[in-house]
Amino acid sequence: MKLFKYISILFLTITLTGCGIYSFTGADTGDAKTFQVNFFQNNAELVEPGLDIDFTNALQDLIQNQTSLNLVNTGGDLLFEGEIVEYRIAPMTATSDSRAAQNRLTISVNVRYFNTLDTEKDFEQRFSFFYDFDANAQLAGSIKDEAFEVIFERLTQDIFNASLANW
Repeated sequence: MKLFKYISILFLTITLTGCGIYSFTGADTGDAKTFQVNFFQNNAELVEPGLDIDFTNALQDLIQNQTSLNLVNTGGDLLFEGEIVEYRIAPMTATSDSRAAQNRLTISVNVRYFNTLDTEKDFEQRFSFFYDFDANAQLAGSIKDEAFEVIFERLTQDIFNASLANW
């Protein structure tokens, strides 16, 4: 039984370190130790108060939770910056009497990513996602909170995947 335990530990160690240190999040941070997320200003036609701060915080939180990088205010090895370029509510589906049955909230952000240690990984890209809700409901309170949570989760994960995913 003891021999089986040692063989299992040896096998597990070889498996996890065989191709380098494995990251369970899939993050490829290279030699980076720090990251910086600059304030994402809301430049959309329709301005939602607090959206810019909430999105900036959501991106910081995701990177902190999925990497071992330290958040800094200036001089980060990895830099995320950009702006919110779209915040739009539009009717999606109609009822038989030509009224909207569902509305769609769409948020788009333009992101510039700079890797000071490997400039070949730098990019600028637009990310967008949406949330559909009942046309009879107001986009306020719990509906807005849920919409932001769903949209931010997708946007931040897409940004993370484009910048740091190792797959």
